[in-house]
Amino acid sequence: MEMEQALHAARALVLADLMADKVADADIVSLVEDAVVHRRWWVEQWPEGAAFVAGLIAQDVQDALLDRYGRWPLCPVCTESGDPHALDVEPELGTDPHWVCPKTAVAVARVGRLGAPMEG
Repeated sequence: MEMEQALHAARALVLADLMADKVADADIVSLVEDAVVHRRWWVEQWPEGAAFVAGLIAQDVQDALLDRYGRWPLCPVCTESGDPHALDVEPELGTDPHWVCPKTAVAVARVGRLGAPMEG
């Protein structure tokens, strides 16, 4: 996959997840843009890493949101526990990244598919 295509696809997936959670305001979209710029340099240094960029950008945005706004995306699996926590991206460095509950190991959605029915 060409570097720019991978970056644009990753950007679209993360924006789709932000929009599914209704948190894609201008400040947060700027965080996505910052993550894409950072990962562009990273992929230029390691072109084979283009396949991993969607999960990495999702993690970058998640980290930036935690620093500025709080946890995202919140786990929909453990809503009754009284301990809201964020989903993790798994694999941390791999293809086909998913949002996964770190407490139950339940895969909630592929990156880019929050709020959509889980595919089989």
